[in-house]
Amino acid sequence: MRTVKEISRLTYENRLSRRQVAQSVALARASITDYLRRLEAFGLTWRAAAALDDVTLERRLFPSACPDLVPQRPEPDWATVHQELRRKGVTLMLLSHESRRATRRAISTVGSATRTGPGRAAAIW
Repeated sequence: MRTVKEISRLTYENRLSRRQVAQSVALARASITDYLRRLEAFGLTWRAAAALDDVTLERRLFPSACPDLVPQRPEPDWATVHQELRRKGVTLMLLSHESRRATRRAISTVGSATRTGPGRAAAIW
């Protein structure tokens, strides 16, 4: 997060162009633009960003990168996966697609049950 603080300082205090900032911190201009947009989206000035500690700044700018905020996919049952892979014509890609389809179906069934009421979600499928 030190880099984000340096980017905001160079941009707003020193009034450097994005190209100059990119050269200074050895990042692509697109990354500089992304960081500055994130700062603007949260209304953070360079002084406010500098005042925050690194963990707080990261949580504000990159909420999906924080592991406690990102929902985790369920871990596959590896014993079942290995057993299925022994069957002829079964590939890991096929099992992966089936697993994703089943997970999506379960999620959409839960979502439709909350919208339509209990008992009606099964009629959709």
